[in-house]
Amino acid sequence: MTAPLLQARHLSKSYVLGGNHKVHALRDASMELQQGSWLAITGPSGSGKSTLLALLAGLDRPTSGEVFLDGTNISQANDVRLARYRKEKIGIIFQEYQLFEELSSLENVAMPLVVTAMTAKQRHAKAQALLETVGMAERATHLPRQLSGGERQRVAVARALVHDPEIIFADEPTSNIDQKAADLVMDLFHSFKQSGKSLIVVSHSKQLSMAADTRIQMETGRIVQ
Repeated sequence: MTAPLLQARHLSKSYVLGGNHKVHALRDASMELQQGSWLAITGPSGSGKSTLLALLAGLDRPTSGEVFLDGTNISQANDVRLARYRKEKIGIIFQEYQLFEELSSLENVAMPLVVTAMTAKQRHAKAQALLETVGMAERATHLPRQLSGGERQRVAVARALVHDPEIIFADEPTSNIDQKAADLVMDLFHSFKQSGKSLIVVSHSKQLSMAADTRIQMETGRIVQ
């Protein structure tokens, strides 16, 4: 069997609130993700799903434990290396979209390419092609406030894909959108996986979790199944 693309070993995350009140958001979590596979993380609210996703994506650092990408320990990487990891390896779809309100759909999608060697014309051409893929070409010049929830999510998906990442991390990607938009997101995820890429999706959606190759269930900060 080939080595996993992504691996977590005994991850824990704790916070101190109110002076000395310790909250254990994640406890001793270990998991693996193979290249080209889809992993669903399920569980009730407050179970640690989003905390685990943030640690795997390099958005936060564990209190203890390690995260390996292609055999490299990213949990011990400095901020510069973590930023490079996020720029080159992963795409992130947030539950609340996280679009820049003052930028158009096209500009939001092209934003991750600003740090590359591409010209503005090349960035916009690639962003426009992805907006066409997600059915948003006619809304390229619209600001986020002029879009519906489903349209904003499709722009967020296009932005996550624009730099051709190895892994997509998605946190409740269909929770704030209608069924038609959710079905389109599902189709995009299937296409992404069929291209040999990998997905980690946090979701309460049975449709999303059943589409995954592997599912892990979380409760009270622990992986229980």
